[in-house]
Amino acid sequence: MTTTTASVDVTIAQIARGQVEGEVCTTDLVEAPWTFDLAMPSYGPGASMADPIPAASPRQGELPEEYRTASTLELAARIAAAKQILGSRAVVLGHFYQRDEVVQFADFVGDSFQLANEAKAKPDAEAIIFCGVHFMAETADLLSRPDQAVILPNLAAGCSMADMADIDSVTECWEQLEALYGTEPDADGRVPVIPVTYMNSSAALKGFCGEHGGIVCTSSNAATVLEWAFQRGQRVLFFPDQHLGRNTAKAMGIPVELMPLWRGNKVGGGNDAQTLTDARVILWNGFCSVHKRFTVAQIDKARAEFPGVRVIVHPESPMETVDAADESGSTDYIQKAIAAAEPGSTFAIGTEINMVQRLAAQYPEHTIFCLDPVVCPCSTMYRIHPGYLAWVLESLVRGEIVNQITVPEDVAVPARVALERMLAAKPGTTMAA
Repeated sequence: MTTTTASVDVTIAQIARGQVEGEVCTTDLVEAPWTFDLAMPSYGPGASMADPIPAASPRQGELPEEYRTASTLELAARIAAAKQILGSRAVVLGHFYQRDEVVQFADFVGDSFQLANEAKAKPDAEAIIFCGVHFMAETADLLSRPDQAVILPNLAAGCSMADMADIDSVTECWEQLEALYGTEPDADGRVPVIPVTYMNSSAALKGFCGEHGGIVCTSSNAATVLEWAFQRGQRVLFFPDQHLGRNTAKAMGIPVELMPLWRGNKVGGGNDAQTLTDARVILWNGFCSVHKRFTVAQIDKARAEFPGVRVIVHPESPMETVDAADESGSTDYIQKAIAAAEPGSTFAIGTEINMVQRLAAQYPEHTIFCLDPVVCPCSTMYRIHPGYLAWVLESLVRGEIVNQITVPEDVAVPARVALERMLAAKPGTTMAA
């Protein structure tokens, strides 16, 4: 157990200096993120560092020297001063997985969907500074007013899972499925297949779903969305995260053998026609590199060392890990479960380390630690740093908008349709057999 109540930044530095025991997945984590901005495209150090990155991924230009050389205290003072000047003209949103040194300046902290809704709920703000990753800023742009600027402090803050399903690959998959299934509905009016994309995907894929009768889901409403989809379709094509799709569908009673994996660049995604015909859920071969780190062995170790420990993992974790845990749920679910627990409870949590250590500090009456003993934060969330936040805020003070994220209207219109379908979907419907 290496989780402490210190911030992840501090923990990494202490481990690197030998001041505390522990292990990090790469010593590059001690470097400032701008060290990697001008290098070859990569997700940067952390959980996604080995994931291949698309050549066309957004790049971040060089951060001005004054922000790269400023101390932590100076950056904090400059951020606070800029926020005071801007007042309600600018709102800072921080994801649960952001480093504490950024979250402390957020006006609202939450998961990707909560933050997108918060952006929508701030109509008076001229600028929304989204301290998260690229797809989240896109979603905020989709839901905010046209005259509001959505800003991503570091354009290199992408998401390897979101990048695992691109519009060309999904379109090719869809064409193959249409050629196999046809497009005619059955006697109950259900079309052969409905596309469902996880919130952790590009605006282009949300638009694809909007154009093809599909819908968006989050980790907290995936079951409700799949029920919606099965009312309208005989099968579901679920992308990009195979684990959320498999775990959700399995909990709904769908056999794992009826959930084939679609591998891009292979005919039929590597499946024969009969397998695809029998399928109920076709899972895209994508995953979250943070959550695939959590294992059954880690759970067994936690139970041996802490009898009575309550193990909660995120549903982006592999099926075997979810099955071995006591519970699985979204980041919001995890936070609420800890908040409602009796004092003195012990939790082993399978989600991103920044959130786990923040919860440990927030609830000292509990013992809270990360299942993964190795400190390995989300690579792309870690690309956001107080230096970038100070830069974008002080640019706004000068009347300059930098790093604005804008979704083209031809993509935005169908993407909003898919998001609106999600918002309208209600739990408790009957899933088609």
